[in-house]
Amino acid sequence: MEDFRKKDVLSEEILYLGTEPKKKKPQKNYSQEVLRKMDKRAARARKFFRFIKVSIATVIAAFFAILFLMPIVLTISNSFMASSEIASNYGTVFATNSNGGKVYISEKVNLKFIPDMVSFSQYSTVLFKSPEYLLKFWNSVILVGPIVLFQLIVATLASYGFARYTGKIRAIIFFSYVILMLMPYQVTLVPNYLVSSWLKILDTYWAIWLPGIFSPFAVFLLTKFMKRIPESMIEAAQIDGAGEWQIYRRICLPLCKGAICSAAILVFIDYWNMVEQPLILLADGEKHPLSVFLSKINSGEVGLAFAVATIYMVPTLLVFLYGEEYLVDGITYQGGVKG
Repeated sequence: MEDFRKKDVLSEEILYLGTEPKKKKPQKNYSQEVLRKMDKRAARARKFFRFIKVSIATVIAAFFAILFLMPIVLTISNSFMASSEIASNYGTVFATNSNGGKVYISEKVNLKFIPDMVSFSQYSTVLFKSPEYLLKFWNSVILVGPIVLFQLIVATLASYGFARYTGKIRAIIFFSYVILMLMPYQVTLVPNYLVSSWLKILDTYWAIWLPGIFSPFAVFLLTKFMKRIPESMIEAAQIDGAGEWQIYRRICLPLCKGAICSAAILVFIDYWNMVEQPLILLADGEKHPLSVFLSKINSGEVGLAFAVATIYMVPTLLVFLYGEEYLVDGITYQGGVKG
């Protein structure tokens, strides 16, 4: 009787709950060898998918690298072609009609990356027979060199002041620097022209130098780096009796070496390629840099244009390749202290 009562109570509980109790699934017991094989398969799958991702990213990066390098390779290779070969390949592009206008291109342009016969005639003409090209090259050096040097001097001093001191006046001045940096140069070109006219420095190198030396870009970049220098280092230097000049020269400048090199490279490339400033501020064509002169080479000297463009690229490529490590270090380091 007691057994029947227990069964009735159990059935009543089941009816009350509305469901039958679930049976537990028996757990599978895997051996260590099977688990090891499963881990190896999962690791292989992860490695395979990682390889696929890296391969796709490499192919995409290589495609864009080739796409961007093609004009440079084409310019350098065509600079070693003879004038007759350049005329046969690109003559239809630069052909003009009797009125001096452009002719409709009905033929396919033959883009050649390998010359039929290597010729140095274009370079001999540029370097030995046409001093005008070298004159424009040295004009570029004379214009850009002082801008890079003195802009870095002004920028390091101003950045040290912005990083070390706080206040409303400092915030207003730095905000003005940011606003000026965000403006395109075409916006400030007319004020620069008016100020240069008022100072009576139009048609002189000073009309290019002064706006370049006090450009806000390097100040903004170096200020962000100097702000990341730990305050404890500066306090320790002050305890040891160091003054502001010693802190600036022996702590801030060495720690910001990468940032200063990065700013120098970017400023050099920017002003080496300037076109608007010399055209507006320098009326004398003899003072124009090579960047302006490249656009004035006439259609009958296409081969010379390739050679001059190659010579024009050499300084920027050398500066970039020499300072690539500093550029990457300056951008990623962010002015911190390496541990």
